[in-house]
Amino acid sequence: MDNKKTEQLKEYTIKNESNHGLTTNQGLKMAEDEFSLKAGLRGPTLMEDFHFREKMTHFDHERIPERIVHARGVGAHGFFQLYESLEEFTRADFLTDPSKITPVFVRFSTVQGSRGSNDTVRDVRGFATKFYTDEGNYDLVGNNIPVFFIQDAIKFPDFVHAVKPEPNTDIPQGATAHDTFWDFVGQNPETAHMVMWAMSDRAIPRSLRMMEGFGVHSFRLVNAAGRAHFVKFHWKPVLGVHSMVWDEAQQIAGKNPDFHREDLYEAIDKGQYPEWELGLQLIPEEEEHRFDFDILDPTKLWPEEEVPVRRVGKMTLNQNVSNFFAETEQIAFHPGHVVPGIDFSNDPLLQGRLFSYTDTQLSRLGGPNFHQIPINRPVCPFHNNQRDGMHQMTIHEGQTSYHKNGLNANQPAPVPAEQGGYAHYQERVDGRKIRGRSDSFLDFYSQAKLFYNSLAPYEQEHVRMALRFELGKCKSSMVKTNAVALLNQIDRSLAQEVADHIGAPLPAENLEVKSDKKSPALSMANTVLLPDTKKVAIVRVGDPDVELFAEWTTALTEQKVNYTIVGPKLHDLPNPLKVTATYETTDPTLFDAVLLASSEPVIPPTALAFIETTFKHYKPVALALGNPQALDAVRIKADEAGVYDLNNSNIQAFINGVAQGRFWERNL
Repeated sequence: MDNKKTEQLKEYTIKNESNHGLTTNQGLKMAEDEFSLKAGLRGPTLMEDFHFREKMTHFDHERIPERIVHARGVGAHGFFQLYESLEEFTRADFLTDPSKITPVFVRFSTVQGSRGSNDTVRDVRGFATKFYTDEGNYDLVGNNIPVFFIQDAIKFPDFVHAVKPEPNTDIPQGATAHDTFWDFVGQNPETAHMVMWAMSDRAIPRSLRMMEGFGVHSFRLVNAAGRAHFVKFHWKPVLGVHSMVWDEAQQIAGKNPDFHREDLYEAIDKGQYPEWELGLQLIPEEEEHRFDFDILDPTKLWPEEEVPVRRVGKMTLNQNVSNFFAETEQIAFHPGHVVPGIDFSNDPLLQGRLFSYTDTQLSRLGGPNFHQIPINRPVCPFHNNQRDGMHQMTIHEGQTSYHKNGLNANQPAPVPAEQGGYAHYQERVDGRKIRGRSDSFLDFYSQAKLFYNSLAPYEQEHVRMALRFELGKCKSSMVKTNAVALLNQIDRSLAQEVADHIGAPLPAENLEVKSDKKSPALSMANTVLLPDTKKVAIVRVGDPDVELFAEWTTALTEQKVNYTIVGPKLHDLPNPLKVTATYETTDPTLFDAVLLASSEPVIPPTALAFIETTFKHYKPVALALGNPQALDAVRIKADEAGVYDLNNSNIQAFINGVAQGRFWERNL
């Protein structure tokens, strides 16, 4: 670049490293940048908060056309059906009529990475569902983790700027193991609970079909009589909640960066339709303050032992998209898309999202008519006086386009609530206009401790390993010191181990939460264990017994286990011996278990690598060997946990091991 051009660019350079007071884009100095303006500390966010609106508007328009967050996604169509009427709690039609089948579209996504990032990175997963109800579209826009990093939406641009690739280098992609993310964590202790979830196995799901979904926020259900309950929404996967181990996730990122997408598409193509049950946690409005946490705080969950989850219906995904861009990329979600009987709480993060999402769609989808894109159109008719605008796809006829009018008999006219019109819940709100945080939001560590206490020992070990890795990648001593100080507020021994590994000081004073309280529902060790849709690699060496192969493959198929026969080269042989994948085209990390069948005295290294990698990742291994000494060169023995000698046991024992999934008791 020549000097003239360099000098020209300097005129447009702002050095944020210099000391400057924080201002709006109009130059107005601001006294507060952590809290949006509310009507009382626990009241709703006010529209007059120009600073919040400017900050959020600029953030929403930062990227075109890719989503700023949740850019990498995959979607599918399906349907939802209720088990029994919920008219006691809500007037929403799709939640009161068990005979009704409601179409849905679900988009799963990662948060941090771009559209070109990997599927299996350590990250929060988005879980957004659009219900095409007869009363209009309802969007349940959540994640696979029930809490979030921040309490107030005004911090959302700051959080995303911190977690995204660092702006000076655009590194790293699809990862939180860097200084700016952990600097944000250290400076904002409200992140403590979510950080523990993000460092757990929940952030590396085995499959999108095997992860929970959460609405995150407290919403309201309102019945026909006007009675309200606070509600949290859950999606409970029928297949249970299962995850990868970190080494496995990293290897898959290199072997198949589209692993989760492909897994979803293949399951639906095979008719192995993913299913989730919709669960509700309900709190009567008069019991809002009876808990030792604030139910409006989005960094808090409602422990299932205190507020049970009521399973009320099932969602099934049974159709893949026909065009990724037209459907998955152009679908527009918004937590403000509600139907009668569903309303909002004063959760300050939710209040900000109610502004942000439409603003984002205006930028991404080219104007105010994004609701007319086919994937976004409701299944019920829609009529209003909105006209024109970019990408208008409807020809409106008639003379009037305003309310009230006499020339068209005041059509379209508002619909009274008793005839199905939406009426906001009439909550009483009193309070001074204020920027601040309710004292009831100030407990940052108790539920972080609850989550860590609730994990099985191997899950706790994975959290410790994740923290050592993530903070070990940070370069700033200050960032690492602050992160250890935050961990010291949660668990002293955890902070000690991480500090020892990353070369950071441990605070002199032990500030950990003194609690042994647990919530068994938070541990994946207590999940459903099924063999259904799991994937087994049958590694064929030589010419094994055809009848045995037929017996194995029949048993696997009958119990809904998918299998692939792997060998050194493809063979166009009749089933059940047909090799459909080679050592070059697949990898042991892409399977849930391996069956090694060999008629040879020596097993080649490529085949040994399959079982060694599978064993290392705690997965089940089955062996059918013509030569019992063939595995003397490796440390896998037939009496190890999760290792099945098919010469001495039947295939069912192995299938039971496939259902169990991992054998953590192995001393690796």
